[in-house]
Amino acid sequence: MSHARATHLTRRGLLAAGSALGLGAALAACGDDKGKDGGSNGSAGTGKSGPWSFKDDRGTTVKLDKVPANIVAFTGVAAALYDYGIQAKGVFGPTKTTDGKPDVQAGDMDVSKVTILGNTWGQFNIEKYASLAPDVLITTIFDGVGTLWYVPEESKKKISQLAPSVGISVYDRQLTQPLQRMWDLAESLGADMKAAKVTDAKKRFEDAAARLRAAAKAKPDIKVMVGSASDQLLYVSGTNLSIDLEYFKSLGVNFVEPPEAAKQKNGGGGWYESLSWENVDKYDADIIMMDDRSQAIQPADITKATWKKLPAVKAGQVIPRSPEPILSYDKCVPLLTNLAEALEKAKKVS
Repeated sequence: MSHARATHLTRRGLLAAGSALGLGAALAACGDDKGKDGGSNGSAGTGKSGPWSFKDDRGTTVKLDKVPANIVAFTGVAAALYDYGIQAKGVFGPTKTTDGKPDVQAGDMDVSKVTILGNTWGQFNIEKYASLAPDVLITTIFDGVGTLWYVPEESKKKISQLAPSVGISVYDRQLTQPLQRMWDLAESLGADMKAAKVTDAKKRFEDAAARLRAAAKAKPDIKVMVGSASDQLLYVSGTNLSIDLEYFKSLGVNFVEPPEAAKQKNGGGGWYESLSWENVDKYDADIIMMDDRSQAIQPADITKATWKKLPAVKAGQVIPRSPEPILSYDKCVPLLTNLAEALEKAKKVS
């Protein structure tokens, strides 16, 4: 996990003032007609009918009279569902960059066709959410207690009054597990999981995993360091807790493991070690994977001399990493192939 996520977990409570104003009216606007209105022009568009239930990773079972049509989801979750043919009506989380382009976490979604309830941490427009007549809210979970990702802590009770929620855990497990959970969720929502696009993507994922395993076996001495850059610090991730890194490690990739991150895990949940830019050469690395999210400084924009002197940087062996993968097989294929290709081409430079 990068610095941004850890910082976020200590910055809950940033939702703009005014959430309470008009909430009663917004709740009333949903009223008892929410189901009828949602069904007439639902955004899922699957045609599946009948009662719906889904047990999420908190152990909570959501039961509805019909399959949710008006879905609101964290941007990355909405992007995954989109790949399976399920269209969210509203999203929250990084959706547009500062220049108005789709955020990396939006995947293939047309962001002009979704209602954005909040684009940054702490933003969640409750009144706008209510106006969507939501049937269900879906997001991920990054801890062991079931905290809903990007749902502001101080507003979660008001938000929960409007629709039930589903949480998919991406904490302390391998990538394949939440991928399967998202698959199950999409199927429950009416997605055609036998469509060629879907089955082909899963096959490509399996092939990419085999390629990465083979590349790691062929280059066991190549060390991979995982980082995220800010103005003041480089955050070096350990493999524990992160779904992508735990999976890559299971395939044989040789990662730098900061002792500080391991200690934090044993003590209740750490993700990384913070290094000043003067000390970024603390660990030997042949390949560096860098956080590709919009809140992190991208490698091309890092001007620190110490960074430019790193052997992996000088050798051009720096690749992107997606700390919050879009949980569809299609979007996870590049995560595997990029690392496999980097390993195949890597020279030992550390």
